[in-house]
Amino acid sequence: MTRPSDTGSRPKPGYGNRQEPSGPQERLLDENFRGKKVLLLQGPVGPFFKHLAAWLEKSGAAVHKINFNGGDAFFYPGGIRYRGTMEAIPEFIQDFCEKHRIDTIMLFGDCRPVHQGIHALARSRGMDLRVFEEGYLRPDHITCERGGVNGYSSIRRSRRFYFNLPAAKPLPEPQPPLKKTYWHMAARAILYYTAAQLLKPMFPNYRHHRPLTVLEAIPWIRSFLRKCLYAVLEHGKQKWLATSLCNQYFLVPLQVYNDAQVNIHSKYASVAEFISEVMASFAAHAPQNTVLAIKHHPMDRAYTDYRSLIRRQAASLGIGNRVLYIHDQHLPTLLATARGVIVINSTVGFSAIQRGIPVKVCGNTFYDFDGLTFRGGLDDFWGASKRMRVDMDLYFRFRAYLRSTSQIYGSFYLSGSIFPD
Repeated sequence: MTRPSDTGSRPKPGYGNRQEPSGPQERLLDENFRGKKVLLLQGPVGPFFKHLAAWLEKSGAAVHKINFNGGDAFFYPGGIRYRGTMEAIPEFIQDFCEKHRIDTIMLFGDCRPVHQGIHALARSRGMDLRVFEEGYLRPDHITCERGGVNGYSSIRRSRRFYFNLPAAKPLPEPQPPLKKTYWHMAARAILYYTAAQLLKPMFPNYRHHRPLTVLEAIPWIRSFLRKCLYAVLEHGKQKWLATSLCNQYFLVPLQVYNDAQVNIHSKYASVAEFISEVMASFAAHAPQNTVLAIKHHPMDRAYTDYRSLIRRQAASLGIGNRVLYIHDQHLPTLLATARGVIVINSTVGFSAIQRGIPVKVCGNTFYDFDGLTFRGGLDDFWGASKRMRVDMDLYFRFRAYLRSTSQIYGSFYLSGSIFPD
């Protein structure tokens, strides 16, 4: 994969030393939007884009919103309804931008089907593209980045760049931890999917990036039941990993089966393919006294189960007693006691780097560069991980840069955490 070039503008003077922004304008966008013409495309489930629009308008911007399905319309009732085909979306957005002289586009998730071609459009017209995504810094942050996120990010992947910045010390978290968001997100998701189903005749050609029916409530129930079941079946496994197997296991945190970061920003056709490759490499090259712990993604609990695949491949590779398949263990504890972490491009890898744990990235992601991650092949990682040291000075510089340029304290799913009620 092609990496972003080591070019671009330098941060504003005083980076790394400025005070924590105190309000939405400073924290969210750090820019005056008076007189701007802003187009909002698809946002996260819930009223976040509605609150964002109100704040932008209060700041003096003219705001337009396009709704692509009933869920969008439910949470943003004043938006423009798009009824055309999925294939015609890029042309529709281009015409809309020309007609209304749009200079800024904001959206959530730049790999979604409704956002196809948006990077090229923004570049060709010189528009400011702001992409929202879940936070690079977990938990309690969201991402708002110019130009693109994750594999599309223009974040520098260069030691030299960050060491040419003013020295950065470890930064305290800006606020007390936010309360848990799971049930807030679940409630908004149920409302979104229900509205999308009920209002489907108003958006006859829309195709979502995942199933979009009221029946999506069933997986949420299934997820809760499985969570309870795994709590019983896997009781004691976390303690075993953190004590008896401390520094003897490699952690493989999986991503959601339909994660666009897997489909677009990696060589893998599926998460299952990634699992198979990692297990084969572990069997052939990992020290015999080590264990492979494969952790299921909590948001994928209702949709996939890789138990049969893992059991079958482990048996064929002769490592049945060296592979664990786990689900809801406390991730920070797992990261703190692992010998190494292997990811496709999950931000869990960046959380592991924070703890000084060696990380091997198998896809394309913003934090994969010399000094932070292992630069050799997967087969070599198993043996080299014990000798690898994360450059923590580089990490703190990089983290401070992210905090200063793209990370916002708050949640999409907690009202008032970013925009005061």
